[in-house]
Amino acid sequence: MALRAYIVEDSPTIRENLIETLQELAEVQAVGLADTEREGKTWLVEHPDDWDVAVVDLFLREGSGLRVVEACRGRRHGQKVIVLSNHATSDMRRRCAQLGADAVFDKSTEIDALLDYCVKARGELEAA
Repeated sequence: MALRAYIVEDSPTIRENLIETLQELAEVQAVGLADTEREGKTWLVEHPDDWDVAVVDLFLREGSGLRVVEACRGRRHGQKVIVLSNHATSDMRRRCAQLGADAVFDKSTEIDALLDYCVKARGELEAA
């Protein structure tokens, strides 16, 4: 069973590469896309049973990924919110955790760790 991911990323190139990599290497299926805070928050809140993980960039075309993360605080048990950003500093990781993110990965250096995390999350979902 594939993990269903909602992707909040404003770069079309990064978004396309991320979706392809997640599908091929971690059995993750993209169920929706957004490039703004408003689009991301709206879809995630209005479709609470249609996603297993949300992958959120911090800097979007409009708005902030931090507010998307915060909007997911009421998610159901087992759903994961993952931040994928070029700005994964220790302060930003701490802030993301405070807002409810389950994990934070750096786009340029931690893609393998993101894939491992998704594979583990898929296994937990299948076991539940």
